[in-house]
Amino acid sequence: MHRRLLLFFIRELGRPVFTTQELSAISGKSPSSVVQSLNLLERDGLVLKIYRGIWADVGNKKLSPYAVIPFLLPTQRSYVSFISALHLHGIIEQIPQEINLASTAHTKRIKTRLGWFSIHRIVPSFFKGFDWYKGRGDFLIAEPEKALVDCLYLSACKKKQFQHFPEMHFPHSFSFKKMESWIEEIQDIRIRSYIRNLSELKTIVKITKKREDV
Repeated sequence: MHRRLLLFFIRELGRPVFTTQELSAISGKSPSSVVQSLNLLERDGLVLKIYRGIWADVGNKKLSPYAVIPFLLPTQRSYVSFISALHLHGIIEQIPQEINLASTAHTKRIKTRLGWFSIHRIVPSFFKGFDWYKGRGDFLIAEPEKALVDCLYLSACKKKQFQHFPEMHFPHSFSFKKMESWIEEIQDIRIRSYIRNLSELKTIVKITKKREDV
């Protein structure tokens, strides 16, 4: 397949990340033929193979590790949560070394050319409380209160995960009442009780109430 034609199809998609299967469907060429042409474009520095069957348009200014998220689990949804979401919401300044995702898929880590992604399993009944980041439709992210409760939830399920938090700065828009309501959404009584008794949670309560009283 001619490289210029393939590059045209890539640019027509209008986004920084795409898959081999997408280009195969658009061009009508076999996946193997598309991959051969993509390898040549990568040699020319025009595209980058990020992960199995996932590629990036190097010239697209919107390219970032977060643009990869919708393609990592093609049959299941995931959303940015935990420490990563708290950082994007401005609550935690420290930049996480990995991008943490919540999903109903099995827990695993995925290494890509753009960074590491840690996928943590959330039970289907608690897989909610998220929306598109800044309403743009690039990737899904937990609302601030849910992201914090997701951390506490995971610390209850896996004692070594998110036991301690970096320094947090809560904006006035952060609602402690909403956080409490998310805790009540947890169906597992043992996990819900564990979270209520966390010393870390008690500290968060004091910080939040102090801020709301100002």
